[in-house]
Amino acid sequence: MTPRKGLDLPTIVEAAAEIADTHGIEEVTLASLAQKLGIRSPSLYNHVNGLTGLRIQLAIYGLKKLSETINEAVNGKTGDEAMHAIAAAYMAFARAHPGLYELTLRAPDAQDEEYGAASLALVELLVQTLSFYRLDRERSIHVVRGFRSYLHGFASIEQKGGFGMPQSVDESLKIVLQTYLTGLRY
Repeated sequence: MTPRKGLDLPTIVEAAAEIADTHGIEEVTLASLAQKLGIRSPSLYNHVNGLTGLRIQLAIYGLKKLSETINEAVNGKTGDEAMHAIAAAYMAFARAHPGLYELTLRAPDAQDEEYGAASLALVELLVQTLSFYRLDRERSIHVVRGFRSYLHGFASIEQKGGFGMPQSVDESLKIVLQTYLTGLRY
């Protein structure tokens, strides 16, 4: 089968990302995507390996977008300033792209090199930023896990409407992060 002219993987993934961010990842189906693109569902198989393949492409896309967002935020910054910039960028990404964000959380399949590379690039960006604190590689990985868990906790609770008090979530994020970063110095 010849792929439809003008239809390519980036176009498909961007359309699927719009559905995921607007309606949730569960609403991303081959049928809903085909409808959005004005094509028949079987045409998508020329570009993706079914719904599973599409979700993998979406995860890769999301990881790359999150990495770009964080990289831009941290540019020219080091130490605590860089970590606060990362936290703000992470939260902004989770708020703006809830569907894509959800797909960035899962560890990639070891068999998918592109997925693994996108995930590793994000981890390496965080490890590199943490070099300011003079942590060894293994400790840096543990700190990245803790940092990610902390950020995901805020993002997840906020997305579920769990912060009902009038205090600013962003201010809470800053205060807790500063406490976390102070702990890295000991």
